[in-house]
Amino acid sequence: MDEQPASVPESGGGLDRRAELSEFLRTRRARLKPEDVGLRDFGRHRRVPGLRREELAQLAGVSAAYYTRLEQGNGRNVSAEVLDSIARALRLTDAEHAHLTHLAKPKHKKKQAARTQPVRASLRQLLDLMEGVPAYVVGRRAEILAWNRMAAAVFGDWGELPVAERNWARLVFLRPDYRELFVDWEQKAIDIVCALRMDAGCYPDDPRLSALVGELSVKSEGFRRLWATHDVKEKSHGVKRLKHPLVGELSLNFEGFRLPDGSEQTLVTFHAEPGSRSAEALRLLASWGTDATRAGAESQAPSA
Repeated sequence: MDEQPASVPESGGGLDRRAELSEFLRTRRARLKPEDVGLRDFGRHRRVPGLRREELAQLAGVSAAYYTRLEQGNGRNVSAEVLDSIARALRLTDAEHAHLTHLAKPKHKKKQAARTQPVRASLRQLLDLMEGVPAYVVGRRAEILAWNRMAAAVFGDWGELPVAERNWARLVFLRPDYRELFVDWEQKAIDIVCALRMDAGCYPDDPRLSALVGELSVKSEGFRRLWATHDVKEKSHGVKRLKHPLVGELSLNFEGFRLPDGSEQTLVTFHAEPGSRSAEALRLLASWGTDATRAGAESQAPSA
């Protein structure tokens, strides 16, 4: 018999671990079809998308009752071996598998998120020495912690913002100018939400993360839509296309380097292909420095 999706609190209203586990498993199961996992579909009417719970349990080698309890958010005493089997049955990525473990593993002590995320002085010095390379440090909750002059020239001078507003999630979902900055705004938004979901799995009791999710859920329909997907992933490199108000379109390769010091901070750098128009545009921005964005905004202002 088909099951109805479990009723869980609205995601923006809190970060309840059991609700998060329930919805994560349900959404991962919903994206699989019987033919995707080698099961025959005899044409029975399916009232919900994806695999049924008993089908997923069969694939994972556990009883339907056991899997049902787990999907209802009861992860007490679940073993790592069972989680591995369920992850394989659901065809989870490495990031999704880690997220499932954080949500379900009962013997993990609750991790307390520090209120502050200090950036080492030597790392700030490194940022300053990276002339011509836009770079910044991002921490938990998508907080922008430190940046260099070129990052300010490309993305805007975050130093002019209150500390609480130096946050990629708030910038992308609440600021129209950042929606215009990213050519593929939707992908940037997805990346941010996926990262916040992983933070929620590691730190479900972080009040600042809960407050951020609540605020964005109230103020942004786009955030509510993406948050409800329960998608998680890690993206450490790629290409970002920007529409800068002064130099026009930029195509920049980015690399994210997770710091090995346990701070959970990531150094993100950008560069353009040598000899490209984007490389020339970066050189122009370097000559303008932190005044680049301001000059661009002034150039867009209507004349009297």
